[in-house]
Amino acid sequence: MRPLVEVSVFLISLLAPGVLYTMNNIPALQEPLPILGMGMVVLGFILLLLLLTVRNKTKVDPLFYVFAEFSFTCMVGLTNALEQDGFISGFMGFYLKMGEPHLSTAYAVMMSYWEGVVHFSLFLIIIHRMFKGKSYRSLGLLWAGSSIAHQIVLIPGVVIGKYGSNIRPAFWRNVPFFLVPFWVAYLLFSRPREMPIVTADKISVEQKKSLLSRPADLLLSLLILAAMAFSVFRGLVVLDCPLDTCFTYIYQYEPYLKDPVGFPRVMMLVYLFYALPLLTVFIYGLKTPGCSWMLDWTIFFAAAMAQSQWCHIGASLHSRTPFTYRVPADKWLPVITLNVFLAAVPTLLALRCLTDPAYFMKPVPKGQTNKEKKKN
Repeated sequence: MRPLVEVSVFLISLLAPGVLYTMNNIPALQEPLPILGMGMVVLGFILLLLLLTVRNKTKVDPLFYVFAEFSFTCMVGLTNALEQDGFISGFMGFYLKMGEPHLSTAYAVMMSYWEGVVHFSLFLIIIHRMFKGKSYRSLGLLWAGSSIAHQIVLIPGVVIGKYGSNIRPAFWRNVPFFLVPFWVAYLLFSRPREMPIVTADKISVEQKKSLLSRPADLLLSLLILAAMAFSVFRGLVVLDCPLDTCFTYIYQYEPYLKDPVGFPRVMMLVYLFYALPLLTVFIYGLKTPGCSWMLDWTIFFAAAMAQSQWCHIGASLHSRTPFTYRVPADKWLPVITLNVFLAAVPTLLALRCLTDPAYFMKPVPKGQTNKEKKKN
């Protein structure tokens, strides 16, 4: 009996620590250009192994190769996180010195944990469903949202932060890892959505209700407004707003926002210029019936915010962040509560759309409901 494809991907991914350990003990492979070149060779070798793994499959989804290759890099990330936190050693020293020094930051460590646990688990589930002929569209959107959020903070953060003057050739391997999630998201959004079976009568009834007669949606709208206000406030804080409130917040509550690594500043600006418009659109979707795009975009956005806030909260408390930039111990409760709230609101919105999608489905043409047919 042949092993399941996801088992093969798991075993191939476990080669990552061995590759890193080998490179860490061969001086000739520890110069900037050889590191980049070796990285490309290893990824090519992994692709060859994957082709051999599915050679007997009649039809293979091209996204399989993307998810399987990224599974390997997830193990590289997890190895980095474990080494930075002192659980293992002897794997990443050469890469941090001559490859990507920023991976030793608290933000990168938390990002690596997310990749090694959340993304890797998603990949295995997606690949399992892919070869079982089941839909993985929503799971794929979860990964795409999370990965895009990670890259649009990581790359600008490195460039404008304190590591911007020490960029090595290996850093540019992030360019394809930045572009591929956008391509995957485009493909997944283009594929038809599997809509749940909901009767025309229920859709008609739900879509006649105003926002005031839907308490859960009204509460969600208010929570989204609060999240928007917090995002605007922190955007102003990192833009050096002179208001006393902003000054007090950045110095007494969340000094991590001024960490010279650059990641928290970029993240707050991403929230201000990208998350804020999306939240505004979601309020429109809660108020206007038939916005079926809500079923996809809320999943995508929830994953992006969960990944971002995991990295931000973790980094603001992590020991690798200088003490002066960590959240003060006596301010943990309000700061962590606000940050968890910012991650929870999009998740609650996505769950609301998935569990009861009738309001967001395409409106039923007049005269098509069962009640109207009976009257005719």
